[in-house]
Amino acid sequence: MSQTDILLEAGTNELEIIEFFTKEKIGEEIETHYFGVNVAKVLEVVEAPDGLEGSEAAAHPSFLGTIPLRDLILPVVDLSIWLGVERAQEANEPIIVTEFNAMITGFLVSGVTQIHRINWKDVESPNKYFSSMHTNCITGTVKISEHFVLMLDLEQVLADLDESGNTQTTLSSVVSEERYRVLIADDSTSVRDLLQRNFSNANFEVGVVGDGAEAWSRLLTIKEKALEEGKSPLDYIDAVVSDVEMPQMDGYTLTRRIKEDPILKVLPVTLFSSLISKSVLHKGKAVMADAQVTKPEFNGLTEKVIELIRTWNPEAAS
Repeated sequence: MSQTDILLEAGTNELEIIEFFTKEKIGEEIETHYFGVNVAKVLEVVEAPDGLEGSEAAAHPSFLGTIPLRDLILPVVDLSIWLGVERAQEANEPIIVTEFNAMITGFLVSGVTQIHRINWKDVESPNKYFSSMHTNCITGTVKISEHFVLMLDLEQVLADLDESGNTQTTLSSVVSEERYRVLIADDSTSVRDLLQRNFSNANFEVGVVGDGAEAWSRLLTIKEKALEEGKSPLDYIDAVVSDVEMPQMDGYTLTRRIKEDPILKVLPVTLFSSLISKSVLHKGKAVMADAQVTKPEFNGLTEKVIELIRTWNPEAAS
């Protein structure tokens, strides 16, 4: 993690991304594709060793095996192969070493440019072409200088490489005796679908949106209705569950806005993200999130939200 990332305050809607690129060979031409990931997921960048290549016995063609990295055995994924493009191989290609969802993985790319500090409002949702890609791996686009950088969903990459491919194992068996209502904000289509199934199976009425800005818009509508009818927002919704990384408005900013609003602050908010770890819990606390759950804990999320609703004290929140 860069030192400047530590200075980023939660709830300012800012983030830092590391920009990298892959070079695709198309006939005799070379086309460069630019991507970005949150610096908070990157441990370091190392040079790829010579002779790194895949095996026919690999679970996925993009898996290049493992390499030693100090006290680690690092699995390496060829990002170009996973994206379905022919990489134009060059000397001294880098491996981006990442850590999220309690996993450390290396991604082979053609090159790394630099780190940019951007605002989530400058990250546009994927256009129709990217959002319909079979991998569903692009979560947003941002223009930097004279080119567009595609925000890559590395969680989707690892999910695709999971040999089990059994998403059913992440479904929760908990069912609430009482009918609850939840608003879910997440920019990943696959995660939204899974969360919607989880909460629906748990006896929730579920509303889903693709980013924090859309969630905030829905909450303002609820606030307006509550004021008109002389009721509490809790008469229309029981909880909010939000991802952290989202185009337009991130989960920290959404949470801060909810908790600073004199009407909406009575709503319990749970942050649900692959970024959540012991080292960043302070960011969720800084924006007054009521619970924080890391994405590998799908099974525990629904139960956590039910427990939060059951024990919720709106007077203490206000």
